[in-house]
Parts: sequence; structure tokens; C-alpha cells
Amino acid sequence: MNIESTVRSAFLKHFTRDADFVVKAPGRVNLIGEHTDYNDGFVLPCAIEYATYIAVAPRTDSTVNVLALDCNNEVDSFSVGQEVAHHQTQSWSNYVRGVVDELQKRGHQLTGCDICITGNVPQGAGLSSSAALEVGIAYAFNHLCDLFIERKEIAKIGQAAENNFVGCNCGIMDQLISACGQQGQALGIDCQSLDLIEVSINEGMTIMMINSNVKRGLVDSEYNLRREQCYAGAEAFSKPSLRHVSIEEYEANKAQLDPQVAKRVEHIVYENARTLAAMQAFTDNDIGRLSKLMAQSHASMRDLFEITTVQIDALVEIIDNVLGDKGGVRMTGGGFGGCVVAFVPNVMVAEVTAAIESQYQQQTGIKESIYTSLPASGVSVIRA
Repeated sequence: MNIESTVRSAFLKHFTRDADFVVKAPGRVNLIGEHTDYNDGFVLPCAIEYATYIAVAPRTDSTVNVLALDCNNEVDSFSVGQEVAHHQTQSWSNYVRGVVDELQKRGHQLTGCDICITGNVPQGAGLSSSAALEVGIAYAFNHLCDLFIERKEIAKIGQAAENNFVGCNCGIMDQLISACGQQGQALGIDCQSLDLIEVSINEGMTIMMINSNVKRGLVDSEYNLRREQCYAGAEAFSKPSLRHVSIEEYEANKAQLDPQVAKRVEHIVYENARTLAAMQAFTDNDIGRLSKLMAQSHASMRDLFEITTVQIDALVEIIDNVLGDKGGVRMTGGGFGGCVVAFVPNVMVAEVTAAIESQYQQQTGIKESIYTSLPASGVSVIRA
């Protein structure tokens, strides 16, 4: 049984009626451009084939009933048309409630409904299961209530829910790619203007995502510290953000910066340039150039931004030893664990997989999880 059938069947069993429609909202992987989003810079994510599925049917009252299959079949119930309170014990509920809260803050009139949620975006792997849920819920109410909200606004609603209701200070990238992804393409995102640049992905290449399964320890405190250091760097240059600091400006003035701040600034300034160059390399199908850019990005995250781990570095080295200049590999996501992304020729996927399976656990004592995908479409409605 596929995931759409699963969510429809569970909906029927729990609510004793059929769902009217199912929303499919994809997770994402970022190919290059790390920690650049909150510095108004450039990122290059693509939506992936792993997605959150949300079955929905309207009600005649103001009640919203939610069943979460992947959270031990936990349920939630609240009302629209009034202030939405936080759920004290179920963290997943606050992603749903937060989106409803943001929709209502924007003046949208919502109706009650029954909702069933499941999916196969790996949770805790840095592939944006939370953004997929937010975008999916916003799109479900958009469809249910004929709100006619455009996709970029759907993304902003999802981000606002996470910032304001859930309490996580995320950037816009994850929600934007889940809302606006294109089949067969990555999306270059200008995080200042939210302009989208479509970047074609060669059909002869596969995106591999390898979860290191390293338990992410200091991620929140270290993430916030990196943000503060980046903002301090921008302030030192009297710029609104590091997006506005050129490589030449940085090199001319780096000696005046606090040494730690200088390392963070160097990563961001050069990572923005690498991301723009990678967009062109993808467009030109210049795999050799892309291989170098991804390697430089990883080295910068390791040595300047200092967000990799020994296990992540080992995983990148294992893959790089197989790929050489025929593909690219780097850590992806916030850091301190999580996933590695590799851009691999279709004919080399088995070889790369075999190398990881034979070496990573032997070197680190941790068993990896391997996922493959082609670039997928953004959020959509699947009708009955």
C-alpha cells in the first residue's frame, strides 16, 4: 500500500468517512549554501521525493480534529475562529496549531475539518519534515477554504508558524522549497528578495542523502551562537547583513575582526560566491566544477564555521574517495550531525552505497541510513 492509500485508509478508519482530498508536501535537501539564508544570502535546495501526506475532509462546525499516524496515533482537537492555544504535551500539534494561528492572524476565515497526517520524510535527519508539515497544513486550509494564497506566501506562513508559535528561529529556505519546488530542478533562492532561480538537474545524476545518525547535541545553542557571530560580523562592516560584504571587503579588513567572527564571516562571504557559481555549474552540467565547489563548501563548514563532526567528515571522505571529480559531496543542514548530500552519477550509486556500507560503521561504530531521490515538485493536492 502506498502512502496516499495508507493515509486515506487511516482517515476512513478513524473518522468513519472518506477524505475529500490529500495534500502532499515534500521534504528538501540543500545542495549548497549553508547558513547563508539568515544572512540574506543564496541557497540551492531541491524538493525530494520523501513527503508528508495530509488527508482532509471539511466539517460543518469550527472543530479541527487531527490524527498523527507517525506519532503513535496521537490526536489533537481545537477550534478555529478563536485564539489558538499551545498544546502543552504534544510538540507536533503546535506545528499544526501554529499554521492555523498565522492564517487567522492574516484575516483568513477558516472552517473546521478532520485531518490525518503521515509521511516518509525521515524525522531528525535535517530533511525538513517540520517545514513539509507546516507547508502541507497551510496548503490544505488554502484548498479547503478557497483562500487563493500564492505559494511564496504559503512558505512565509509556515516560517512564521515555526518562528512565532513553535519558537524555532528558522530561515525561509525549507518552507520555500517545499512550497515552490519543481520536478527535475533545484531552486536557487535569493533569501533577501525571495527571487527564485530555476536550475536544471542532469537526469543522469542522483541525489543521495546519507544520515550519519549522529545524535545532534549542541545544535540549538551552537546554531544561535553562529547567528550572533554572523550578525556581529555584519555590524563590524556597518552592513545590514553579510550578504552585502564582498570578498574584497572581507579580505581587506579581516585583520580588524575578532578571530572567531572573522572565520564565520569568511565562510558566509565565500559560500555565497560558491552557491552562485554552483548554480551556473549545474546549468552548464559542469560536474568537475561542481565537485570542487561542494568540496570547498564542506572544508569551509569544517574549518571556518566549525559545524561538522568527525563522523560526518569520515562519511564525506568515504564518498569522495569513490566519486573523485565525477560528482560532489558535502555536509548539508545546520550541522553537528545530520546528513551528507552527494550528487552521484546514476551508474555509480551502487558503488557509492557499497563503500558507505562497508566502511562507515566500521570507522565510527554508527550505522548510517541512505536515501536517494530525484528533484521533486512542491506541495500539491491529490484529489480522490
